[in-house]
Amino acid sequence: MPGCLTIIFILLAIFLLVFILSSVTGIFYSDSGQGGSPGVSEVTKSTVAREPLPAGSVNETAYYTDELGWIKNETKLLAGLKNFYQKTGVQPYLYITDNVNGSHNPSAEELDAYTRTLYDKLFTDEAHLLFVFFEYNNEYMDRYVLGTQAKTVIDREAADILLDYVDRYYYQEGLSDEEFFSKSFSDAADRIMTVTRSPWISVWIILGILALILILFVWWRNAQKQKILKAEKAKEILETPLEKFGNTEAEDLAKKYQDPDDKS
Repeated sequence: MPGCLTIIFILLAIFLLVFILSSVTGIFYSDSGQGGSPGVSEVTKSTVAREPLPAGSVNETAYYTDELGWIKNETKLLAGLKNFYQKTGVQPYLYITDNVNGSHNPSAEELDAYTRTLYDKLFTDEAHLLFVFFEYNNEYMDRYVLGTQAKTVIDREAADILLDYVDRYYYQEGLSDEEFFSKSFSDAADRIMTVTRSPWISVWIILGILALILILFVWWRNAQKQKILKAEKAKEILETPLEKFGNTEAEDLAKKYQDPDDKS
């Protein structure tokens, strides 16, 4: 039985160590800000506790413009965009295009200016996030513009989180265009509105549990050894003939009262 428990403990320790390593070494694709090959690093961590905009801040509009005919399932796309709105209070608007003022090869500055101008044309409030996704010949760039109110929730760190998820899912195979955008906005909202806990916290908790299990296991083994020793001692006493105890006592008494000069 003790041997079986030892094996169980070793297997449990191995399982916990594997879990720790997998938690610490997990990686995500990060955002590059524009088309290209994906970088390999973590998605930006959320280090700020944010509060959503109060209800009534947004003059709700449509959620997207698709100039390329990518969106075939509107329901899937809107699920992610509306989750972003619900979590942050900022309404996102996705604009998909392959040209800027007729050009398929705009500069970064031209795309910036185009996005800022587009915000003023589309919205009458300061609580929207306009996200322009430009792609041509499998090269993409993205830009965003935030209203003044929206910036109180979507700060630079939060915006980087969204950009990171867009880049991550852009290169993930098996996603439709609707799922790509939907997951990007939905996952970004969840992360933005939750302070990212360091994976090392979980590691130390697991190590603490492992140490406690080890201490309890050592204590149990020692207790079992003491129990076995006591049982063996009791068995030895019970199996010792009573005459042996009597003879021993008699010999001890004889030695106690024997005349020191008596050599017999």
